[in-house]
Amino acid sequence: MAMDEIVDGLSEVSCDVLVIGGGTAGPMAALKAKLKNPKANVVLLEKANVKRSGAISMGMDGLNNAVIPGYATPEQYTKEITIANDGIVDQKAVYKYAQNCYKIIEELDSFGIRFLKNENGDYAVKKVHHIGTYVLPMPNGETVKKAIYRQLRRARILISNRYMATRLLIGNDGRVAGAISVNTRTAEFLVIKAKAVILCMGAAGRLGLPTSGYMFGTYENAANSGDGYAMAYHAGAALANLECFQINPLIKDYNGPACAYVAGPFGAFTANNEGSRFIECDYWSGQMMLEFYNELLSGKGPVFLQLKHLHDETIKEIESTLHKVERPTRGLFQKGRGTDYRTESIEMHISEIGFCSGHSASGVFVDDFARTTVPGLYAAGDMASVPHNYMLGAFTNGSVAGTDATEFADNHDFADFDSADIAKERERVMAPTKREDGIPPNQIEYKARRLVNDYLQPPKVTRKFELGQRRLSEVRDDMTHRMIARNSHELLRALETQSILDCADMAAHASLYREESRWGLYHLRTDFPDKDNENWFCHTLLSKKEGRMTSEKREVQPYVVPIADDEKDLYDKQRIRASA
Repeated sequence: MAMDEIVDGLSEVSCDVLVIGGGTAGPMAALKAKLKNPKANVVLLEKANVKRSGAISMGMDGLNNAVIPGYATPEQYTKEITIANDGIVDQKAVYKYAQNCYKIIEELDSFGIRFLKNENGDYAVKKVHHIGTYVLPMPNGETVKKAIYRQLRRARILISNRYMATRLLIGNDGRVAGAISVNTRTAEFLVIKAKAVILCMGAAGRLGLPTSGYMFGTYENAANSGDGYAMAYHAGAALANLECFQINPLIKDYNGPACAYVAGPFGAFTANNEGSRFIECDYWSGQMMLEFYNELLSGKGPVFLQLKHLHDETIKEIESTLHKVERPTRGLFQKGRGTDYRTESIEMHISEIGFCSGHSASGVFVDDFARTTVPGLYAAGDMASVPHNYMLGAFTNGSVAGTDATEFADNHDFADFDSADIAKERERVMAPTKREDGIPPNQIEYKARRLVNDYLQPPKVTRKFELGQRRLSEVRDDMTHRMIARNSHELLRALETQSILDCADMAAHASLYREESRWGLYHLRTDFPDKDNENWFCHTLLSKKEGRMTSEKREVQPYVVPIADDEKDLYDKQRIRASA
């Protein structure tokens, strides 16, 4: 059989808890689901291979939101995230994370993942945020996936690699009933019936096109094409605040962060071409990105990460974290450029847009038990709506989801669903393989993402968004009737392209719905330039109702940790004031 040749096949299995996505949140969810009830049948589904998949496939350089006793309190952290997110936060889930994450750090430590400790053996936490101290470096962060994988093997969790979920099955009573998936090497179908399903499918990282023009040169892990967002949408789940885009600072021409939050605690800072600081705090927020964007467009760009004033030993420590752990290519890139941190500044730029709650606040709506609005369906990690939760949030909230999903599965039987749904989905998925001639998925994807850049990139202009929606619907027409897949690998790409287009449509719809500006650059509308707390101090929930995309407002839940009026706009006061 030729590589990736398409095979006709369909099999069916059932389990108690199905976890989709084997990156960060997924393995932890599967582990906790199994530990909650060792008799439960837990399946972990992954479109690549769990051993090396997801956003932390090569490891991680640190925790940037560790709430460690003695350094920060859950109250402090909850306040920080609420302010950084312009107040649009259901604090319960953030507070629960802040209470649970220290336990998870200790657990990861017991798995053999080392965190930086001082001479007394305490965690050596560093400060980057406005209020608390939360950054904890990971000297052997490259072992993180291996360590988690060992735990999965030990717990005897059934791992199905190379299966890409395409749609969720919804029962006649509205509960989740399982998922339909396709093998990315053979195109054989696998239907998985489940009592509870946890979506841990990462950010929508392939939404915009990077400035470099490389389709996979994205800030996020490029395998995260927004499949989870699209699946949740088609299953009728609500998605929150999708207009709060993710946009990050990165190294110019390199698809990775400049890591001011890693270098910042050592004394590095972001500067303009005059070498002057222009923002108070290097912690990401939409406001910080707006200042960054304005500086780039002013005569004072480009923007740089400044390290050359630091002591050689300090630079060595920064290099060892940044070049060895999360992105080993970073060191090679700087070497190729001939950039020595001791003598030169690192040129920075701005990333393409995406959805990601891990770094922003756009995700599938969940409560503090990781439950979505569809009974039995959970979401965790970058794709769930708990804001700014990063890697540690994925582990912690994955753990919450796994535990609650097993409880749900213990108390429910399989939901009955219409078996015609399987045949219908199979026909939809396989359509591109049945055409003799047409447009390959990479061309459709490239065009869709180029249009996202042309029309949806902030500042958001209503007229551009409306044109963008028209152009994207033309691309959808091509995708639906003319896209071809000549082998199973192209079929995987065709399916990802469909997710990308769904996410682009949601990005446009959500942005036009919120008629104000909020979150700095993430949702800056030229036609509504001001923040309007009277009408828009709320979540926006997008969902599919009777086949149509709709949006509605949802109240922000009462705060657990009160925020004083003079603290509410701390992140708005980002720009350094010229002192007399």
